[in-house]
Amino acid sequence: MTERKPPGLPFESWVDHQIRDAQQRGEFDRLPGAGEPLPDGLDSAYDELWWIKRKMAREGLAVLPPALALRKEAEDALAAALAAPSERIVRKIITEINVKIRDMMFKPPPGPPLGKKPYDVEEVVEEWRQRRAPAAGEGRRPDAPRSQT
Repeated sequence: MTERKPPGLPFESWVDHQIRDAQQRGEFDRLPGAGEPLPDGLDSAYDELWWIKRKMAREGLAVLPPALALRKEAEDALAAALAAPSERIVRKIITEINVKIRDMMFKPPPGPPLGKKPYDVEEVVEEWRQRRAPAAGEGRRPDAPRSQT
């Protein structure tokens, strides 16, 4: 329990005295967070859901409207397809994402519009082939037929 402020002593000088005594006793040494920067967001307005947002950031979670989530998923699927090791996997990835895109096109959810149309599987496969051609073509004769995988 803290001691009471003596009468006649200004409050500010009494508090300063308490802090100085605690520092001399070493009570401020090795406190958690000592030497670390202050957390971001201290200068922003109060938000009732601050703890939910902090937990979501810590867990790596994001909540997007369904159309935006699918847009991100479609872009990730295209990147994955272009980096796929075989044509069969490219076709599988693009076909699966196209099903989701078509579903959302015909049954739009609330929120912003999707703004995506299904990918042309043959066009993506051709781009995949072109990206792989320089790496695969180094050891191949120009007149040799391409193998289908």
